[in-house]
Formats: sequence, structure tokens, C-alpha cells
Amino acid sequence: MPSFKSPFLLLLSSLFLHVSLAEIICEDLPHDICAFSISSSGKRCLLETAMEADKVEYQCRTSEVVVERMAEHIESDECVQACGVDRNAIGISSDSLLEPQFTNKLCAPDCSHNCPNILDLFFNLAAGEGVFLPDLCEAQRINPRRSMVEFMSSSGGAAPGPGLSDAELSAGDDALPSAPAPDFLD
Repeated sequence: MPSFKSPFLLLLSSLFLHVSLAEIICEDLPHDICAFSISSSGKRCLLETAMEADKVEYQCRTSEVVVERMAEHIESDECVQACGVDRNAIGISSDSLLEPQFTNKLCAPDCSHNCPNILDLFFNLAAGEGVFLPDLCEAQRINPRRSMVEFMSSSGGAAPGPGLSDAELSAGDDALPSAPAPDFLD
């Protein structure tokens, strides 16, 4: 069984490490690195659209969301890929936590141990819905379909979609396939 110490130390060290040659101002960032970046002031950058000369243009803006213990951070392409996020997404929603493929990537060790910025963002989005992200990841590992139903019920989401019978939703762990356990839960 993996030790909790190693991932925890990696997470802590990642929170305090950053490389910056100049001050990061969201409005000065190109749109292809805006999303999942944090300004020098510690505020998240977000990608928005604006109409300019009858053409939709992407613009990077500073949000009011302050990230504790992290500033001047531009997310790596490796983390964007490992966590399954999209730099071109306009706004970020907790709705992505309802997608099993996304949750699998977010909870996987490649993301959960190496990408504290993205993990922090989605941890806070889940918390805003009344869900503790490590619990969602554990539920996803044990019973993926049930975890989505539980998330939807705790966040006031819609009823389960077609294809999920009451028997499937109430079945034990043996009835549905399991995903690998995210290491940050160990």
C-alpha cells in the first residue's frame, strides 16, 4: 500500500514552488495559456469571449477568486492533459464532475499528485456543491455509476439519465466495474 507521506510532500512542495521571470498579469496572457493560470496577485485567470468588429475574440481576465498559497503559476501542458481539462473552455463549472471520464482523470495519480492548482480548483468547485472531492474520488473508484448519482443528489442535480435502472443504482460493488484508486486517498 503506497504511503500517504510521499504524495502529501509532493503536493506541499508543489504549492510553494514556482518559476517566474516577470509579473503575471492575466490580461497580458495569450488565450492559449490563460485558463488554469494564476496571476502574481494570486487571483485565478479566466478565459472569456468578447465581440470585436463582429468577430468573437478570446480574452484573458483576472477573476476575483484568490488562490491561497499559490501565485504566478501557469499550468503545464502535462497537467492539462493528465487532468483532462481544456484550456479553451469558457468558464469552469462543477458540471464536469458529473462526467465519469473527467472524474477518473482528475482522481488519477498523474493529476492528483502532480497538479495541485487544478486539484485545488476542482476541490473548491466540489465543495461549493457540498461534496468532498476525496470522497467523490473514492466513490468513483468503488462504484462509478453510484458516485455520479450521489454527487447529483448532494448538489441538487438532475435525476440519473437513461440507462441506469434502480437495480443498477442500488446494486453492490460487485455489480459494476471499478476504476483504479486515486493515490491521494491512501
